Amino acid sequence: MNDITQLKNESKRALQRLIPRVKKELESSVAADPKGWQDFSNRLDKYFPTLFSLYLGMYGGQYDFFFHLEDLITSLARSWFQRPADLRKLDNVREKNPLWFQSNQMLGGVCYVDLFAENLEGVKSKIPYFKELGLTYLHLMPLFKAPEGENDGGYAVSSYREVHPPLGTMEELASLAHELRSAGISLVVDLVFNHTSDEHLWTSGVKSGNEEYQDFYRIFPNREMPDAYEQNLREIFPEEHTGAFTFFPDLFKDGGWVWTTFHSYQWDLNYANPAVFNRMTEEMLFLANQGVEVIRLDAVAFIWKQLGTNCENLQGAHQLIKAFNAVARIASPALLFKSEAIVHPDDVVKYISADECQLSYNPLLMALLWNSLATREVKLLSHSLATRFKLHPDTAWVNYVRVHDDIGWTFSDEDAASFGINGNDHRRFLNEFYRGRFEGSFARGLPFQENPKTGDCRISGTGASLAGLEKALKEEGAHEVELAVRRILLIHGVILTAGGIPLIYLGDEIGTLNDYTYRDDPSHERDSRWVHRPKADWEKYARRNDFRTIEGRVYQGLKLLIDLRKKHNVFSGGELEIIQTENDHVLGFMRMHAGKRSVIFANFSEAPQTIASRIIEQYSVTSLKQLHGRSKLSKYKELKLEPLDFVVFGQTHPS
Repeated sequence: MNDITQLKNESKRALQRLIPRVKKELESSVAADPKGWQDFSNRLDKYFPTLFSLYLGMYGGQYDFFFHLEDLITSLARSWFQRPADLRKLDNVREKNPLWFQSNQMLGGVCYVDLFAENLEGVKSKIPYFKELGLTYLHLMPLFKAPEGENDGGYAVSSYREVHPPLGTMEELASLAHELRSAGISLVVDLVFNHTSDEHLWTSGVKSGNEEYQDFYRIFPNREMPDAYEQNLREIFPEEHTGAFTFFPDLFKDGGWVWTTFHSYQWDLNYANPAVFNRMTEEMLFLANQGVEVIRLDAVAFIWKQLGTNCENLQGAHQLIKAFNAVARIASPALLFKSEAIVHPDDVVKYISADECQLSYNPLLMALLWNSLATREVKLLSHSLATRFKLHPDTAWVNYVRVHDDIGWTFSDEDAASFGINGNDHRRFLNEFYRGRFEGSFARGLPFQENPKTGDCRISGTGASLAGLEKALKEEGAHEVELAVRRILLIHGVILTAGGIPLIYLGDEIGTLNDYTYRDDPSHERDSRWVHRPKADWEKYARRNDFRTIEGRVYQGLKLLIDLRKKHNVFSGGELEIIQTENDHVLGFMRMHAGKRSVIFANFSEAPQTIASRIIEQYSVTSLKQLHGRSKLSKYKELKLEPLDFVVFGQTHPS
């Protein structure tokens, strides 16, 4: 008998033994909802072999393995019985159409609740605006209970089952999710599953001496193990604390060292303990039962630890996420995962699959869009789209030009070297350019996590300020304002047509500029990312339909691109073919879907550019209708591109 057959048989035997015990434990729920139990049992039969294999791989060495496995299955069943009827209906719909997220109708928006609309009820009142913009996916930044003062923008979670009090209540979140769903908008939230805040219930147990909770984290009584681990770890925030551990004098008799990858108030969870996986599963399914449809898995690269490694992107991290995915298929099938892995492009794609993360942020596209604006050249961007953009057809990128975080220059040094570019030197150039310190720069950004010794940093700033609008309005004139608006629309045009889910950081759609008043807030003054997290100005939003205003020019220009995407289903899916334009300044690509075709050209230069008639003929552009852009084909069938123009050709019959 081979190993696969034996594993399959053991999985079947384990389930046969566990099911009667789980059914007896939940006897009253089974009796009250026999159809629910049958539906759960059917899904459990289907996905348990996968879950069993993964769980065994992670925890098979535990002496009490089957105790934890039974505990997990009981939790899944209990969560299923608590799942509202309308969400069970959604499960059925999504199982019949599992690729719903690849539609050209998809458009994402992301915001902080308090900054955009004060609280959850305020967000609910903005649903008409979301529908006007065309959103079908709304990502609300961390909104769970967190410490007062410094809390990493909400990424230090004190309770996954409580909303941060100023924002509202969990009941209001569930109500908002229902209203969004009724409006055709999927709610997205973060599951901060690498760590909790040091005020969480579990950390309170640690501090009170509860040995069970001490094993929820990685805590050591002396420096022996921290020193051994740190031989291979990199420092994430060295200016706050050196290494990856923080000393707390009140732990144990003489204090203890807690693994804190990021901030000292964020304690890393110990996923070598199956109880941690089980409890985090319950937190995840609780959120799914409130109506959350997509969960952004935060800091996925760091969740598994192994001595002698850098504890990043380990195989155990992939096993862990796949196990969470199997859990979701059983107890909340509508739920999707989105990975947040700001790492080397080779590692980013390893998290993306139908059985791991169906969605993933695309940090490489974001970085190279800004790179192309700075250099006015598209070679790295074109190469990336040709070689790194293709995904499994059951998955999708989430493409963006800005999110809440900084811009890190995550391109591959190997890719850069193939064009004769030194990666480190080029990052220094980009940092100087987007800080406005390079001659000819249009940008107004700020450094984040700058290392004075090496000059390394990342860049903060709103889309508009980085694209030149701030400088143009304050220092230049109408011509530069026009170029800045074109840059904003150009890069948004790419994310709206390239394939996957386009994501807009709300505020960028009206050209919001940097807000330097963050320096007046003691809890934000050292974190330059708050410069691009300003409070929404609804007086400016009120000008969005007036084309004579900056807000109107950006908003109306973006709406044309959004409407173009939604009218033509050629922009569904993710199939993309790069066009070698033979012009260093012009990105070209072709989209194909369901027998339809579109050809796109984007000029990243402030000077006019030409695409030769031979390329126009090669891609049969003249057989297509021009759907967007100011530039026109000449009588010689050359495409004369205006500065920073975004031109789309496609078939006339829309979706």
